Amino acid sequence: MNRIELGLGDSGDKSLVILQSLLCLLREKNLLTRADIEELREKVEARAADHAGDPLPCCVEGATAAASEMNRLGEYIGRRYGGKHRRM
Repeated sequence: MNRIELGLGDSGDKSLVILQSLLCLLREKNLLTRADIEELREKVEARAADHAGDPLPCCVEGATAAASEMNRLGEYIGRRYGGKHRRM
C-alpha cells in the first residue's frame, strides 16, 4: 500500500514534517530529554500493538506506520542530540 491508500496523502506528509521538526526543536532546546522520546516511542508502539484496546482508536496501518516512524525518529534524535537513556 502506498501513503495515499492509507489516507496519509499530502496532509499527512505536512503534519509529519511539522511534528518531526517540533520534536527535534524541543529536544534541541532541552525541553524533551532522550528518555522522554524513548517513553513516547514506547507509548506509540503500545498503541500499535494493542489496537483493539486503544482508547483513542485509529486505523491499524496508521498506528503501525506511526510506531515505525517513531523508532526512526528516536534513533535520529539520539544520534544527533545525544543524552541519557531512560533508566529501567
